Amino acid sequence: MRALAWVIGVTLFHSTITLAQGSGNPIIPDLIADPSIVSFDGTFYCYATTDGYNQGLATSGPPVVWMSNDLVNWHFKGTFFPAAVGQLYWAPSTATKVKGKYYLYPTLNTNIYAAVANSPAGPFHLLNGADTLAGSKAPKPMVTLKGPKGTKGIDAEVFIDDDGKAYMVWAQRGAARLHDDMYTLDTTVVIKTKRSGYSEGPFLFKRKGIYYYLYTLSGHENYQYAYIYSKVSPLGPFEFPQNDIIATTDHAKGIYGPGHGCVFNDKGYKDKGTDNYYFAYLEFGRGSTNRQVWVDKLNFNEDGTIQPVVLTHEGVGPLHEWKSHFIPVPIRRATVSSSLPDMPIKPIRDSTLNRTETYQPQNAIDQSNGTRWMAATTDSVAAITIDLGYARKINRLDAFFVKPTAGHAYKLEYSTNGTIWKRCGGHSDLKIQSPHTDNFAVTARYFKLTFIKGVPGLWEIRAYQDTRR
Repeated sequence: MRALAWVIGVTLFHSTITLAQGSGNPIIPDLIADPSIVSFDGTFYCYATTDGYNQGLATSGPPVVWMSNDLVNWHFKGTFFPAAVGQLYWAPSTATKVKGKYYLYPTLNTNIYAAVANSPAGPFHLLNGADTLAGSKAPKPMVTLKGPKGTKGIDAEVFIDDDGKAYMVWAQRGAARLHDDMYTLDTTVVIKTKRSGYSEGPFLFKRKGIYYYLYTLSGHENYQYAYIYSKVSPLGPFEFPQNDIIATTDHAKGIYGPGHGCVFNDKGYKDKGTDNYYFAYLEFGRGSTNRQVWVDKLNFNEDGTIQPVVLTHEGVGPLHEWKSHFIPVPIRRATVSSSLPDMPIKPIRDSTLNRTETYQPQNAIDQSNGTRWMAATTDSVAAITIDLGYARKINRLDAFFVKPTAGHAYKLEYSTNGTIWKRCGGHSDLKIQSPHTDNFAVTARYFKLTFIKGVPGLWEIRAYQDTRR
């Protein structure tokens, strides 16, 4: 048994549970938002907005897709959408498989576009025009920012019904049939919902003959998710359930702003097509465009209505069994060249928010994706050293860097006594990926990672033994 602490707040929220390593909320070691999660052939894919570039909506991180075999251990390698690199890339939607092709509907430079690939991992290419957003041959957006009938051309999601017909929904309650070319839209309709006001992050799915339309209300700490449903068609007519708010801030647990996300049903391995649904959402995190992705269970009543989601720090844990020859080795302590000072998080709409982010070295070894160590901005040779307690055989080390989508280069060394160091990994070229993995066969008590390029910080660092050796 171990204790997990949500240490982003002044008050520590503790829960004693048994989990796979790093299997609580948030699920991914990076600042990302607007998650769209889908499972293909037993692999989970998370398409999301890359946060953490510190200029609000004036910029965004590059397009990457995170992948996982179990919903706990996530990775990505490089960008997966060439034309979107260097653009404003937001809310890329869930990838949808149609006739052996995979379609994506990202918001690029504040308009909705269509893209296609032969694999859910990409590379994706713009549909219906040149594979670029510049020049006269660039494809036209499907929906512009000032969309038809008062809708807003962001946050698209596509749903394929049992009869093969496709539908697209987008912000401010926009919806339309999607033609077989997966690009052309029929006449826009505006879905009438029970609650009015600004709304984004819509999601449409079907379960046991019922169509569910989810939509957000408000934003920041005060995000909420509401829903309506139809037993007729994806475009209604809809029924308005009495208890239509399914996700809202839980002040007692310190979980704020369950915003723009998705619903997914895991049909592979463990679930074997059973009735297990999950709600992925962004949590307020550090505010503005510095958010993280959380997942909790979505449950239904016997009449098909949705039960309010119980937001948790524990999450849902691994959904698939992931077999590996590598077993994690406990890390006793971490020491660093420097640390950033604590940073109080400023509330935007809810004054009850009382969080302070810490950047201490233990954050890199606490098995939590919600805490990180970061070196001081004046540290020109930032480094972190981990101590395993005693010398033992080690075969692998994973480093989950802060701001991994901007790339890193580093030097990795090992020692048995903390005095004599030998090189065992790292690379001098900038690589965009997470984690950075070094494989070797050494006997060591200490490992020292020195940053060469990239933001000096770690969400997590992990050491492993190979049971085959």
